[in-house]
Amino acid sequence: MVTVIDYGAGNLQSVTSALGYLGCRTAVTSDPDEIARAGVLVLPGVGAFGECMKKLNASGIAGAIKSAVGRGSYLLGICLGLQLLFDSSDEFGLHDGLGLVRGRVEKLNAGGLKLPHIAWTSIDVNPSSRLMSGIKSGEYFYFVHSYRAIAQDSADEAASAEYGERFTAAVEKGNIFATQFHPEKSGSAGLKLLKNFLFLAHR
Repeated sequence: MVTVIDYGAGNLQSVTSALGYLGCRTAVTSDPDEIARAGVLVLPGVGAFGECMKKLNASGIAGAIKSAVGRGSYLLGICLGLQLLFDSSDEFGLHDGLGLVRGRVEKLNAGGLKLPHIAWTSIDVNPSSRLMSGIKSGEYFYFVHSYRAIAQDSADEAASAEYGERFTAAVEKGNIFATQFHPEKSGSAGLKLLKNFLFLAHR
């Protein structure tokens, strides 16, 4: 069972559909108690960092996520769900994040390229990444974002990509995993990544 976190700002249908396609049962919830008890969590995200953190904090979901992760639950963040894991973001002001991954989020300097970055873009894979097992550098994934995460510790970076400048495309830190791209919209490569996460979370 995978618990998908609903805080009013996630693309839930595509995520639950992809997990269902892989034969995984899902439960969508906004109940902090259910989230805190869950063994496997997915944090989707669409929208602005500050507004989403406001919702997570006001609802008690932020604390529930930290509690679950602290006791060993597996977490996969997707798109904004990756950025929310970091210490802070300067999107429309300075906002604190969940602080589960050291680093910050800032505006992507696209070097004249169009923002938001909406494109299939290749990634460079950290060969030691468990999340990226069987996925090679040069594989393409689907991105939609205007801000980039910068991991403070390079060991937390499972993959990187470039759009005007280099940015963290995926993170992996113990039982915490996340992708800036949308694996649920990235075809066979995205399904492979989701399979890897499910395998790690349920072994």
